Amino acid sequence: MTKVISLLGSTGSIGRQTLQVARELGLTVAALTANTQVELLEQQVREFRPRLAVMMDLDAADELRGRISDIPTRVMSGPGGLLTAATLEEADTVVTAVVGSVGLRPTLAAIEQKKRIALANKETLVCAGELVMATAERTGAEILPVDSEHSAIFQSLQGCRDRGEIRRLILTCSGGPFFGKRFEELEQVRPMDALRHPNWSMGAKITIDSATLMNKGLEVIEAMRLYRLPAEQVDAVIHRQSIVHSLVEYRDGAMIAQLGTPDMKLPIRYAFTWPNRAFSPDTPLDLTRCGALTFQEPDVEAFPCLRIARQCAATGGTACTIMNAANEEAVLAFLREEIGFNDIPRQVERALSRVEVKYKPELEDILEADRLARRAVRNQ
Repeated sequence: MTKVISLLGSTGSIGRQTLQVARELGLTVAALTANTQVELLEQQVREFRPRLAVMMDLDAADELRGRISDIPTRVMSGPGGLLTAATLEEADTVVTAVVGSVGLRPTLAAIEQKKRIALANKETLVCAGELVMATAERTGAEILPVDSEHSAIFQSLQGCRDRGEIRRLILTCSGGPFFGKRFEELEQVRPMDALRHPNWSMGAKITIDSATLMNKGLEVIEAMRLYRLPAEQVDAVIHRQSIVHSLVEYRDGAMIAQLGTPDMKLPIRYAFTWPNRAFSPDTPLDLTRCGALTFQEPDVEAFPCLRIARQCAATGGTACTIMNAANEEAVLAFLREEIGFNDIPRQVERALSRVEVKYKPELEDILEADRLARRAVRNQ
């Protein structure tokens, strides 16, 4: 069981909920990192008294250093600080809750140190899944998923003795705020509309990805990497209620699912306590009140990002890296209202047509593909 954590991305939605679970379980916090939210990180540092606090932004780090000069927490900045936080000797578990491909290097560094990885940064496995999983296998590091869907699959696999018994993994998807809309109807969507997720409270980037269904595409790729299965054995279904978090279908026809309220603290807690379970003070799911549970096929004509992700998964190499980087840039442009909602998949497809895919990539190939894909989107 986890005793000491280093939390990368403490001011985001997952980071804040992670700290709630840390309070409940009485965990020690060795490091906290954030991007620019100085005031919130200061509050967290004063409560948890970590040895290290990191701000990715240099000016923010200077401000934080002045604000907490009365306590012994060390302040660092930038990617170097993030790497230091990920490899602190006293932390047995590293929670990767940063958004985007920035999480790749620190996650690999933590795996090299044989830390338990509570993985909430799906882009790490999307961009470099084969490299990450091979490194974990070599070092013996545990990678435990924090995404609700992958945690549900992980929990549903606990009685599985042979991966050959699996027929398919089924990821559930709420369908986002635009479920039932046609592609043409989404041309005039504004960020404020796309940020209204029906069930989950999340950060802006993942909420937009949920609206485009890119989030589900990323999760399909992540599931392939985590559970070493081909793309054809990973499916997705629309489940508007977000009660069934995902399922495993076995070769004998049995399906095992994990159900619960849409609350990220459950998978976070399980990643810390596995193979055991801890008491939760939260209100559990009441089956008599959750209503009917429905399941439908995703509409990949209206939401092409899921189709694009599946194509990249089949292509392999750096295709997923290019797709992910282009999507990150396109989502940022959409949030700034520089492009339209439907321009997100268009930008991703353009980047894929312009950046060469490298097969059997090393880390530097992955980082270069990421850079070129971002440049392709920014220069359009």
